[in-house]
Amino acid sequence: MEFFINILIAALLGGAIGLEREYRAKEAGFRTHFLVALGAALFMILSAHGFDGVLVTDNHRLDVSRIAAQVVSGIGFIGAGTIIFQRHAVRGLTTAAGLWVTAAIGMAAGAGLLLLASSTTLLVLLCLEAQNLLLRRFGHRHLDVTFAADNHEDITQVINHLRGLNGIIVDSFATEPKSATQPRNIVKMQLRLERRQYRNRILDFIGEMQGVDMLSVE
Repeated sequence: MEFFINILIAALLGGAIGLEREYRAKEAGFRTHFLVALGAALFMILSAHGFDGVLVTDNHRLDVSRIAAQVVSGIGFIGAGTIIFQRHAVRGLTTAAGLWVTAAIGMAAGAGLLLLASSTTLLVLLCLEAQNLLLRRFGHRHLDVTFAADNHEDITQVINHLRGLNGIIVDSFATEPKSATQPRNIVKMQLRLERRQYRNRILDFIGEMQGVDMLSVE
């Protein structure tokens, strides 16, 4: 019963972190964190108590930490699956670190250190929410803008104007030139803008230009 309570608390603590990640629409959500914490707690219990019946003599000693130690390295495979390199940006590092610490929380709960596991979960949630609060007020957001232009002069004018605006940084842009199947130039830009800047400002500016049409903003 004690072991069952430990893995139940581990799963609930992991699920609490997973709910926050689910709410933020991240790569790993409630089920992933729930299962990681549950599995880590079970491995911890097996490592510490699963071999009590094995005879230990002077010539043979049982390393009860061997299974638990593999959780630390094994969780890296799951965390690596949430990291994505896309359009010159790395995404998912925070979620991967969250899975790593979720496994540690599960192991602590499996070892019976429930207060330590609970306080660590609270610190993780405070860290994630404080980060979102600060970024919403002072940080930057990323914006992918795609528009079509008739000629290269219009493209140059749009990019130069955006670069001259305060609070907006043009990280990168790529142009797909006209072709037989594509009558206009297609430009894809990655922008960073301060949270107080609204994307409507960019939409209005591009919409006012002659020969330029907005295709998408993400």
